[in-house]
Amino acid sequence: MHPSVHALTTPDKPAYIMADTGEQVSYAQLEARSNQGAHLFRSIGLQRGDGVALLLGNNGRFFEIVWAAQRAGLYYTCISTRLTPDEILFILEDSHSKALITSEPLPAAWIDDIAKRGITCFHLHPDTSSARDYIAERRQMPESPIADETPGNDMLYSSGTTGRPKGIRPPLPEGPLAQTNPLTELGRQKYGMDENSIFLSAAPLYHAAPLRWCMSIQKLGGTVIVMDKYDPEYALSLIEKYRVTHAQWVPTHFIRMLKLDPEVRARYDMSSLKTVFHAAAPCPVKVKQEMMAWWGPIIHEFYGGTEANGLTTIGPDEWLVRPGSVGRPMWGSPRICDEEGNALPPRSTGLIYFADPAPFAYHNDPEKTAAAYNQHGWSTLGDIGWLDEEGYLYLTDRQSFMIISGGVNIYPQEIEDVMILHPKVADVAVVGAPDPEMGERVIAVVQPSDPHEAGPALAEELMEWLRPRLGRIKHPKQIDFDPELPRTPTGKLFKRLVRDRYWK
Repeated sequence: MHPSVHALTTPDKPAYIMADTGEQVSYAQLEARSNQGAHLFRSIGLQRGDGVALLLGNNGRFFEIVWAAQRAGLYYTCISTRLTPDEILFILEDSHSKALITSEPLPAAWIDDIAKRGITCFHLHPDTSSARDYIAERRQMPESPIADETPGNDMLYSSGTTGRPKGIRPPLPEGPLAQTNPLTELGRQKYGMDENSIFLSAAPLYHAAPLRWCMSIQKLGGTVIVMDKYDPEYALSLIEKYRVTHAQWVPTHFIRMLKLDPEVRARYDMSSLKTVFHAAAPCPVKVKQEMMAWWGPIIHEFYGGTEANGLTTIGPDEWLVRPGSVGRPMWGSPRICDEEGNALPPRSTGLIYFADPAPFAYHNDPEKTAAAYNQHGWSTLGDIGWLDEEGYLYLTDRQSFMIISGGVNIYPQEIEDVMILHPKVADVAVVGAPDPEMGERVIAVVQPSDPHEAGPALAEELMEWLRPRLGRIKHPKQIDFDPELPRTPTGKLFKRLVRDRYWK
């Protein structure tokens, strides 16, 4: 399974459609352009195992570049366009990338600086930059495959919500380009993806899940609809317009859809949807129940990370019986451990590890790699949760965000899941702040739906609303307001930045 196969069987079929511009790229065009890109990479000396970096938004050239790298045996590192120049430079150097393709307006001096480091810089809009013209040079290359095709792989970085980004550099696959992989098989066997699938991608392609799911759809011969950025009503309109069958979401997407006016939600036809799935963060139970009531029992969920050390999945029927669970393992075996790494019995809360994990290492960081493993050889992503008697996993929070107040462990996610349901709350982050008596005190930072309502009256309304819904020890001791909380485009909260305000 590979786009090159579909270029022969269904050459005129759209491999992807850019929703905002309407640009359609067929499998034949994707094949020709990715072949040209592979030749271009070879022409600047890149060989199997070398790396290229992409600093692109959801651009119409994104897929042709990653497939060019994939068929040239290269590592492709997709970098968030929201990072600072220093953060970008760190990833470029840490990943050993030898080329950078960007559409971002970068200073000429910065491009000259990376050139001195041996990195060739291409720009999609060279008139705004001193970099080389990727599209012009690619067009000069042959449309036939390179002579030494070999499969490459992504080398992606964690989002850095709890610290500096960490790179995962998996071994390059051996064998033919068209070989399958576990994620594509998961999509095919569990989610019913095939050549007839129309997949809506609402998140930035530089993140692991959107990139990998879109490429899986193209391996299977379906069509990807790419949003430039997420807007809840626009997403609903695209589902209706393109008769979308599959989509990947995060809980924030669901929350924003549900806060649309009911008349707006009822305006669009969702009947084409066959299977959707979500991940990235725990989903409040009530939010998912409301989505199920709206879309029907078609919502799946999975839990895993860029590290791919383990994966759990749960279908809608299972979830309705076990609300809040993220499922049982597809690979790796979840274990809940105490601070010493010892396994805990069912319904005990602790750090989630995967036994029998797929091995991984954080590139150039042996200390972080060692910290991710315990004495049994089990690995963790740093999340806290528990298992029931049947082996279903439930997430509680991240270890680094747990609040210890008066010796009691408090998990912010539980408080956030309740507060986000208030109609006047658009977003919320719960953090611990220093307290001379209790060690830490619970603070809720709220992004109000109407910024003009921020103030003591809304804070008191929220406290009154929380009192019957949460135990007293979990009540925030303070409610502050923020016009916009920092989130990644995939919906992950940069809680570290919120927490740092109080600890600094």
